[in-house]
Amino acid sequence: MQKLIRFFKHETVLCISFTVAVISCMIVPPDARYRTYIDARTLGILLMLMLTMSGFQKQYVFWQIGEHLVSRMRSARSVALIFLMLCFFSSMFITNDVALLTFVPFSIITLSISGREDLYIPVIVLETIAANLGSMLTPLGNPQNLYLYSLSDMSLGSFVLLMLPYSLISAILLLVFALCMVKSSGITLREMRSFSRSAKDRALIGMYVVCFVLSILVVARILPYHWILLLLVLAILVFDRSTLKMPDYSLLFTFVFLFVFIGNIKRIPALSSVLQDLVSSHEIGVSILLSQVISNVPAAILCSGFTEDLPKLIIGTNLGGLGTLIASMASLISFKQYCNVKDATVPRYLKVFTICNLLFLLVLLVVSLLLQA
Repeated sequence: MQKLIRFFKHETVLCISFTVAVISCMIVPPDARYRTYIDARTLGILLMLMLTMSGFQKQYVFWQIGEHLVSRMRSARSVALIFLMLCFFSSMFITNDVALLTFVPFSIITLSISGREDLYIPVIVLETIAANLGSMLTPLGNPQNLYLYSLSDMSLGSFVLLMLPYSLISAILLLVFALCMVKSSGITLREMRSFSRSAKDRALIGMYVVCFVLSILVVARILPYHWILLLLVLAILVFDRSTLKMPDYSLLFTFVFLFVFIGNIKRIPALSSVLQDLVSSHEIGVSILLSQVISNVPAAILCSGFTEDLPKLIIGTNLGGLGTLIASMASLISFKQYCNVKDATVPRYLKVFTICNLLFLLVLLVVSLLLQA
């Protein structure tokens, strides 16, 4: 029982999505139409990106880049700004989850050795916001973007142009918040780690660079996902098999369960009609509110079944990642990292996190209203 409780706490969204999928299957018994529920292309691309990013993480590629940049800084504010920009810009290509998994632990170690534990909360909170907001610019940035982009007929350029105003405003807001929350005091940084790689490690990094480029071409609909996914899996299986154990496969199963749930809900006339009326013409507001309680990935999948205005849904679910701690599941990554530090003050972290997120959400919501007017 204790193992089940721990599993539920660790994989809450997965368990809930499985439960609602099973309930919906009781109402709509499995049949041939179930095969049409699953968006295989989204799942395939997501798996490609997860495997590729795991390969880079295993080789400490992002860590080395971050360490090189941070080592050049000599003030607490400049170090904080580097961490924020690393999370903001890297999340556009390596996803918000990977950005936080890489740079939050790195920032904790750097601040700890420098004796600046007082900066844990402002830096980690702003890193989380930076990753969630930076990731909204591209389809690669987060799972709901990848799903909604695959579902729509938008070009890669159109997607970027849609979210560009929000990204620019977000970058300015992050700069303002960093200047206000982190004083320009001195800081002594540790020396850089020496990264000594074998010829095999360098070859593997080259392989993952090629895999990443191919993934982008698949996202841009230039290459078919079937063959590229097969090629990528075979390459990793032959040359770097242990990487196959690293991705969080529960995210893929969460998508599958939600696809089943939404597919069945659409076949229940009463529920489908209510949800259609609720979501249609209110995509941004509804997706933001839903994200606060079920997170933005499930909100994107749920709302996508009841509207054709996917650009508004893209905006809503990206802005919806701000707000509560569970609005974006990536936020839980940095929260758990902070909880593990010595003398962590969780109530203060949650207070600062919530206030900052709500302020960012308010400003970007106003921007959205002005752009939609």
